[in-house]
Amino acid sequence: MYILYGIKNCDTVKKARKWLNENNIAYRFHDFRTDGLTSEQLAHFAAHADWNKLLNRNSTSWRQLSAEQQADLTQNKALQLMLEMPTLIKRPVLDTGDQIIIGYTAKDSGYAASLSGTGAGIARDGVYVASPSETGAGIARDGVYVASPSGTGATKTDSYAAIPDAKS
Repeated sequence: MYILYGIKNCDTVKKARKWLNENNIAYRFHDFRTDGLTSEQLAHFAAHADWNKLLNRNSTSWRQLSAEQQADLTQNKALQLMLEMPTLIKRPVLDTGDQIIIGYTAKDSGYAASLSGTGAGIARDGVYVASPSETGAGIARDGVYVASPSGTGATKTDSYAAIPDAKS
């Protein structure tokens, strides 16, 4: 499953999430502010993408840094700054498992040039779940896949009445 990293109130992240949802692409959303950022996650980003593209020099966070913090930037120094202040990371970051895609633009049909999504799903608790088959649909409850009781799939994110709780 893809992981989309960002901040939930960021307009660009909202657009990326909307595009992924509309195109039935399974992903889990990781909010830097609420879920944090580990050095391992950041190292993974840097291993698969140019750290210069990962660092958002146009952000408010960058402008708030001192001239000393911005000067003589190396990869290690930049990664340390991003680890301390994840809002320095250009958003969103989409981890497909095979690649890291930094940023999002509606131009060129969003992620269409980089992704080919299949399946359908329903979002709940920050997880958008792919269906187990291209014709099915499902609902995630607290990160657990719950099959549609009718086998025909559900169509609304707020319609859970007929779905049993996955924890019971």
